[in-house]
Amino acid sequence: MYLGKLRDIAANELKTGVTDVVIAVPGWFADIQRRALLDAAAIAGLNPLRLINDTTAVALGYGITKSDLPEEDAPRHVIFVDVGHSSLSASVVGFSKGQLVVKSSAYDHNLGGRDIDFALVRHFSEEFKTKYKIDVLSNPKATFRLAAACEKLKKVLSANAESPLNVESIMNDIDASSKLTREALEELVAPVLARITAPLQRVLADSGLTLDQIDAIELVGGSTRVPAVRARIQEVFPGKVLSTTLNQDEAIARGATFACAMLSPIFRVRDFHMQDVAHYPIKVQWTSSPSDPDEDTELVVFNNGDKMPSTKVLSFYRKDTFDLEAVYADPAGLPGTINPFISRITVKEVPADPKGDSTCVRVKTRLNQHGIVSFEGAYIEEVEERDEPVAMDIDPATEGATPPQPKKKRVKKKEIAFFTASASLDPAVVQSLREQENSMHAADKLVTDTEDRKNALEEYVYDTRGKLDERFAPYVKADEKAKLLVALQEAEDWLYTEEGEDASKSAYVSRLDALKALGDPITFRFREAETRQSAIAQLRETLNTYMSQATSGDEKYSHIEQKDKDSVVEKVATVQKWLEDQIVRQAEAPKNVEPILKSADIGKKRDEVIYFATPIMTKLKPRIPGGTSGTETPKNEPEPTPKPDSEAPGPSEMDID
Repeated sequence: MYLGKLRDIAANELKTGVTDVVIAVPGWFADIQRRALLDAAAIAGLNPLRLINDTTAVALGYGITKSDLPEEDAPRHVIFVDVGHSSLSASVVGFSKGQLVVKSSAYDHNLGGRDIDFALVRHFSEEFKTKYKIDVLSNPKATFRLAAACEKLKKVLSANAESPLNVESIMNDIDASSKLTREALEELVAPVLARITAPLQRVLADSGLTLDQIDAIELVGGSTRVPAVRARIQEVFPGKVLSTTLNQDEAIARGATFACAMLSPIFRVRDFHMQDVAHYPIKVQWTSSPSDPDEDTELVVFNNGDKMPSTKVLSFYRKDTFDLEAVYADPAGLPGTINPFISRITVKEVPADPKGDSTCVRVKTRLNQHGIVSFEGAYIEEVEERDEPVAMDIDPATEGATPPQPKKKRVKKKEIAFFTASASLDPAVVQSLREQENSMHAADKLVTDTEDRKNALEEYVYDTRGKLDERFAPYVKADEKAKLLVALQEAEDWLYTEEGEDASKSAYVSRLDALKALGDPITFRFREAETRQSAIAQLRETLNTYMSQATSGDEKYSHIEQKDKDSVVEKVATVQKWLEDQIVRQAEAPKNVEPILKSADIGKKRDEVIYFATPIMTKLKPRIPGGTSGTETPKNEPEPTPKPDSEAPGPSEMDID
């Protein structure tokens, strides 16, 4: 539902459907979390072209618009630090012309602005226990109110040395108040600030660079506005200027937008290559072969910092069906209690080797652009030898001997049956959930549309009733007014009955249509009276324009035949007479009857004159043969200068006897 709502917001803003998307995720998301997000996107009717890590998206938005990037042999290194509401991310990225390369990344999954808020909530809850004899944390609503006030206090203290805290009716009808200084805030959140150091030191160490090799440090995320957070980051990177050239709130979304545009055939974007890396070591494990019980049973195939996307091919000597399983090599480094399992492949029906030995089976595993590991297939390689005719020089003395024919080897891949298992949902389950999602979306839309029609009916009742005695008064007959007022009152009374309170959309629509059938003729008369004079003025201006052109002695109209001009004059005069007659008739008619002269009819007459007169009055002058006008003196073209005999065409080479 959340992704569906975001889809609807984007569709309403863009005035078109939204399907292809790039979704930014925390770089520390594990395989199961990434698969779940892809499934959720499919259920919402979206086609995720890529899952992009958040700091990589920030780096893309930073680098793709820069035209002064260095060559690849001397990249510009930038550290991006993102301190958001709930987590901290940092990446070291190297930029060169047309590309970015992520060197390293580090995270704290549970360090963000909310930790500062929680520290303030705990502080004031203890203070209010003594001051007001209330336990705020025992009441969820009071806790929420205090948390909102603490978040506001944190923002105010980012720009001021001291600020009050006021929470009206926090609980038991008590209005709580207090105050805090910035120094006191920094003391309260000291344990939180201390946690910032470790991931920043780790990201620099993992990159293999020294602080002197870092060219810039960019801060994003709302929590980097807190002075204490910026000061702690500055302590980790002494001597470096902390830059905020990016939009701290929109940097990730902007980078993801660029990534989506790069993958779309509709937009033209500067060529820019992104090279991201894996953030967790991943190993493949298996059961040893009966013929070789001492063989290794696991292998790290993708290590922390390996490029992605990346493909690895593993070779196994087997005679029977066997299983492989991809898991995280360091489960302790995963967020929360994530299961280290990633995916499993079962290779079936291993072909027998002609010599009775074990068959070499190759299994392809891939870390794709989403950061997801999967087994993509299993195959064996068969070597075929065939004769290849080769042209040879034959010695007459050995012409009777047959030369040896070389054999050419050709390696052919043969796919082996397999099946895989992972944390992704089955396609049938995704389709079923998508149908449920569509059903819920339709139900929500019906509720919204029903409420909209109910409000429209109520608005029409009050709006029309007020206008009948004001603006609409000259344009409504007495019997029409009485009938419409009765209908409006009946609709109002019905709206506030039990039936009208919870009626269906069609009931509101039918009652609104019935009221409009009575009120629209009155509204039409009023609008016609408002717009008629403007339409008349436009028609008169058009008639005067074409009449002056058709009767003008201007040179630019001299080439137009007189009979054509006369036809324009006649057309203008006819429409002019029609207009004046209609104006007189309309002036004699009452305002509360159907208008005789309508704005739409005036517009049609104006278009009629324009379509008739424009082709005549804009006719081009005929061209005079020779490319000259009748008033110009023909110019003599210079005769070509005869070429000397030495330049006369002739053979370039001659045979001299």
